[in-house]
Amino acid sequence: MNYKKSALLGGLFALSIASSSSWAAVSSAEASRLGQTLTPFGSPKAGNESGTIPEWTGGITEPPAGYNEAGQHHIDPFPNDEVLFTITAANKGQYAAHLSDGVLAMLETYPTSFRVPVYKSRRTHAVPEWVAKNTRENAVKAEVVGTGEGLDGAYGGYPFPILRGNDEQKAWQVVWNHLTRWRGVSGTRRSSEVAVQANGDYSLVTTQQEAFFNFYNPEGSEEELDNVIFYYTSFTQSPPRLAGSAILIHETLNQVINPRNGWGYNAGQRRVRRAPNLGYDSPIATADNLRTADDSDIFNGALDRYNWNYEGVKEIYVPYNNYRIGEKGTPYSEILGISHLNPDLTRWELHRVHVVEATLKDGARHIYGKRRFYVDEDSWNTLLLDQYDGRGELWRVTMGLAKNYYELPGVWTVLDVYHDLQARRYHVLGLDTEEPNTRVLTEEVPNKRYYSPASLRRRSVR
Repeated sequence: MNYKKSALLGGLFALSIASSSSWAAVSSAEASRLGQTLTPFGSPKAGNESGTIPEWTGGITEPPAGYNEAGQHHIDPFPNDEVLFTITAANKGQYAAHLSDGVLAMLETYPTSFRVPVYKSRRTHAVPEWVAKNTRENAVKAEVVGTGEGLDGAYGGYPFPILRGNDEQKAWQVVWNHLTRWRGVSGTRRSSEVAVQANGDYSLVTTQQEAFFNFYNPEGSEEELDNVIFYYTSFTQSPPRLAGSAILIHETLNQVINPRNGWGYNAGQRRVRRAPNLGYDSPIATADNLRTADDSDIFNGALDRYNWNYEGVKEIYVPYNNYRIGEKGTPYSEILGISHLNPDLTRWELHRVHVVEATLKDGARHIYGKRRFYVDEDSWNTLLLDQYDGRGELWRVTMGLAKNYYELPGVWTVLDVYHDLQARRYHVLGLDTEEPNTRVLTEEVPNKRYYSPASLRRRSVR
């Protein structure tokens, strides 16, 4: 892989050998199970023994009737599904084996308002055939570089559809599948984020976001990645005190040899400056410090400050197929409750998830002493994330409300929600039901110069 860091290639090669020599690559025979007994993305096609998790039969690959173009707010493909039962603070013990610690804590912290409406489980994830083909190729050659720092031998698909190695190595692979999961080639969206205070007050911060997922460039290759997974820009539209500012990010594949490249445009100074602190636990001002830099996208960035452990696959209730909460015209005031989202607009289902625990290394610095990930076995989205403070107490509970974007096709989150149990506040990313359109996701390949610092300045001053 060309990282354009020639002086470090020898060291990277040595790290790659050290990390990969302790487990065998997936054989061609084993990889041939993908699309057969396994889904194209590595999960078992079969459901569970009790039948509460169904067999995967292809997912959603075509939009329902009435959906006409990318960017249209999604139509619920399951409008007649009804709540099977609701988990509350009163009956949580009956379902505790299938609840994350974070969800249990939410039920205990907000016993009169938070609840989990459970629906029929539907495995809706799907990917285009070219992504499935690349995933099969990745399965036999992808490797983790060093001690989780980067990838080699992967492009245009999930790197590790079939996990192998010891529990630390499997944990790295799960997280890298999340970091490089399929979300289309490029996309745009105008949406709002809010920090909801303990009394329910909030103010909107509205941005126009654009992304190009370089890792899935159908016209590119691994050799042409230039160590960039994706390019991202965000232009603030409101409130007036923030309007005109912008950020640009080049998300690097190996953040240890080349940390995330970030730039910010200051409307008052009309200047673009490097933003070296857009990583790890740097606070995000627009989130009222309820989200760190590496909380974005549920989790992003380098793995090097934590020890990682794979805890296996569990059946957990997770937010899935959340179409109702994204319906066009739903007022934000109806979505946003005082301490959490309106539970009547959410949908939870029983799914198998990979459970990964990350514990802060001795001598490393981060506000989270421990993190526990619950990663969907089909889409590799992290749907729940429990985050503990330095004392070992559960502090923040993150939820990614997922649905199938059938124009891709593929499952991604519609809202990302960050709850602070100690401050009794929460933060939401992705509100767009009051906007004319939702995400516009396409397979168009933009010119990479569009995501340059010079371009950021030109576009910001218009």
